[in-house]
Amino acid sequence: MQPSVLVIEDSASVRRLIDVCLRPLATDMGFAEDGLSGLEAARATVPDLIILDIGLPGLDGWEVLSQLRSAPATVGIRVLVLTAHAQPEMADRAAAGGADAFMTKPFRPSDLRDSVEALLKTNAEPLPVESRSVDQ
Repeated sequence: MQPSVLVIEDSASVRRLIDVCLRPLATDMGFAEDGLSGLEAARATVPDLIILDIGLPGLDGWEVLSQLRSAPATVGIRVLVLTAHAQPEMADRAAAGGADAFMTKPFRPSDLRDSVEALLKTNAEPLPVESRSVDQ
């Protein structure tokens, strides 16, 4: 089964660029144009990875990340924050919010592809037995 990637990005040109960049990875791609529809898509499909813009209409990326991390069904989804906000505190805030990776726009296509590939590979590896959560 191919890994799935959900791109939550309001810019059509950036969504198109991400799609082209990731095509060689043979992933199932999904797209959402705003935070609310992205969150709904994540809950409905539970992708392996979300590429999340911060400056989204409606729910911004920070709120989407917070809601993803607070729900049992979506807490384990890998998240790559991709934003035009290049300030160092943005990377810190993404990490503190539970993002797995951070990248700024503009980006090199090969860098995005490498990051996504690494996150998908990490996601496919089973958790060590002592790290697995057990419902009691």
